[in-house]
Amino acid sequence: MTTVTVDRAGLWDAEELSDVAAATFPLACPPGSDIDDIEVFLAEALSGERFGEYLSDPARTVLKAVADGEIVGYAILHSGPPSDPAVATAVALDPVLEISKMYVLPGHHGTGVSSALMHAALEQARGADYAGVWLGVNQENLRAQRFYAKYGFEQVGTRTFTVGRQVYHDDVLRLEF
Repeated sequence: MTTVTVDRAGLWDAEELSDVAAATFPLACPPGSDIDDIEVFLAEALSGERFGEYLSDPARTVLKAVADGEIVGYAILHSGPPSDPAVATAVALDPVLEISKMYVLPGHHGTGVSSALMHAALEQARGADYAGVWLGVNQENLRAQRFYAKYGFEQVGTRTFTVGRQVYHDDVLRLEF
């Protein structure tokens, strides 16, 4: 088992986090996703510059998982109610923390990295007295759905998620404390 440490990322981690995002985000997309659309999403939402913005945003916390001196996974936590009114109604918790992203490099799947990130995210939410957490997961990503179910997440709704020109359907999952 790999020794993993999870801690808050800093601005100096932005480029390395972007590299991890470029390697992991395509794996969470459904088979047959258009690579050009994925590249547009990576440039718009997961570039080093965007990570710099996330790291500077007081409403967000970026957690990094480090093994052998390298960032091997990350999670982005976002405080505040969901911006989509239908998702906010489905989540129905206040205050609530969104686990906006959680990705682990493929060579580290099954080594405890995902679990370490999830434990850190849930510990942060509980420590800050959130009523619970929520996230969206692609309806075709069964591996991720099984992972979240192990932690007690339950489906409370659906949403759409746009990547380039493609619109995907996500399940909205919630864990109430």
